[in-house]
Amino acid sequence: MLRPWLYRLGVASRAVAGIAGGYGLAALATAWLAVALPGPRAEAVTAATLLSFAIYAGAVMWVFAARTAWRAWAGLAMPALALAVALWAQRGAAAGG
Repeated sequence: MLRPWLYRLGVASRAVAGIAGGYGLAALATAWLAVALPGPRAEAVTAATLLSFAIYAGAVMWVFAARTAWRAWAGLAMPALALAVALWAQRGAAAGG
């Protein structure tokens, strides 16, 4: 059985991952979707913002469903990295660069 402090550290790590990592993932997804969605800019931003609530909730559920805290963090870091690269590429293409 795990030591009590080790178990609590894992739960605390998941809580931080859910709160901070989930927020970061939702923010990156919102920024990318606002740029990538077709249509008028105001509608794209509104749709991206509405989707961010579902993304944030999904991220919080993911961190507590993952087998380990390491997998929880990795499960947030990999899509966040992919979204950051996609946002960077999308903005670079939009700027003509």
